[in-house]
Amino acid sequence: MKIHTLLLGSAAAMIAVSGARAADAVVVAEPEPAEYVKICDVYGAGYFYIPGTETCLRIGGYIRYDAGLGDIGTFDGAKTRDRLNGDEQDTWQKNTRLALRTWTGQETELGTLKTFTETRFNFGNRDGSGEAGNKGDIQLKWAWIQLGGLRVGKDESAYDTFSGYAANVIQDTLVPYGDFDTNLISYTFDGGNGFSAIVSLEQASGNYDTYVKDDAGNWVFREDQNQTIDSYVPNVVVGAKYTQGWGGISAVVAYNAPWEEWAGKVRLDVNATDQISLFIMGGYGTDDNIYRSFYKPWGGNWAVWGGGTYKFNEKTSLNAQVSYDEGETLGVAVNVAHQLVPGFTVTAEVDYVNEGKFGKADYRGSWSGADKDSSVGGLLRFQRDF
Repeated sequence: MKIHTLLLGSAAAMIAVSGARAADAVVVAEPEPAEYVKICDVYGAGYFYIPGTETCLRIGGYIRYDAGLGDIGTFDGAKTRDRLNGDEQDTWQKNTRLALRTWTGQETELGTLKTFTETRFNFGNRDGSGEAGNKGDIQLKWAWIQLGGLRVGKDESAYDTFSGYAANVIQDTLVPYGDFDTNLISYTFDGGNGFSAIVSLEQASGNYDTYVKDDAGNWVFREDQNQTIDSYVPNVVVGAKYTQGWGGISAVVAYNAPWEEWAGKVRLDVNATDQISLFIMGGYGTDDNIYRSFYKPWGGNWAVWGGGTYKFNEKTSLNAQVSYDEGETLGVAVNVAHQLVPGFTVTAEVDYVNEGKFGKADYRGSWSGADKDSSVGGLLRFQRDF
């Protein structure tokens, strides 16, 4: 019995030791905690923290499909006039665009550090021939850095962005009021209580086909008149604005360094009711050397724009604008915009323009046309914002 008991006890001990060693041989690693993307609600909806940083990022944009008919078409979207080389069109003018946008924000000891970019990819029959094909292009529309009130990079001129664009119509530049891209350095001062002011040093870019004065003082049509600064003296824009619940009033003044010309605009916005918002804007500029320029793209010394929006409900609105300049160009644009579902809007617009003294040959292209040439067109836009 003693020997039998001893053998059984030894076997049990060996099994226990073997089991312990086997258990020691299997090492299970502790799972590392998953690093989930954190929501950042400091700068509004859609932002999230870039993992491992204190920078908040938002990604968005839109997809747009435009179909234009008649003598007034659209290719690169809102705030652009195109007479299609003055030719009467026999087919639809189409353009599809993908716009990708990014926003970033981060709090620093010197204020909020922000960036904004937009890259556009276009595809359409842009040459006016009516033939479909590889008519696409890629455009860096915006790319700027802002720290507090200081902004540097590629932007639209403060001459337009500070006082605001015209009405909520697609073709709001039938009588042009500005709207061009530039590299700039600007500073915006926020005085509180609705008051703000801005100073912007700008370069502008590109050429105009326009009228200039010759040595005898006569207006002569010239192609490719340079509008980019040609020395270390920048174009300068200064402005002031006061906004309240009833609306606001703003003024901007710009100096065109290459041509030594001045231009300015004054704007009044009124929120008449919860459904009706109205605006009127007037511009004046010198044209001692050049008939049209970046800061005075209208004809003659002065121009006026007016219009507004009527909201039928949360989804549907009526937008209208009338514009006129000293060069006797008259532009009218009316549209109805309807949101089918959140983020998807359909806009139908009708446009009319009666050209002024110089006809079609005085804007950003060497169009040929008779005085008082009238054009009518329509636009249908589908846009998905995300």
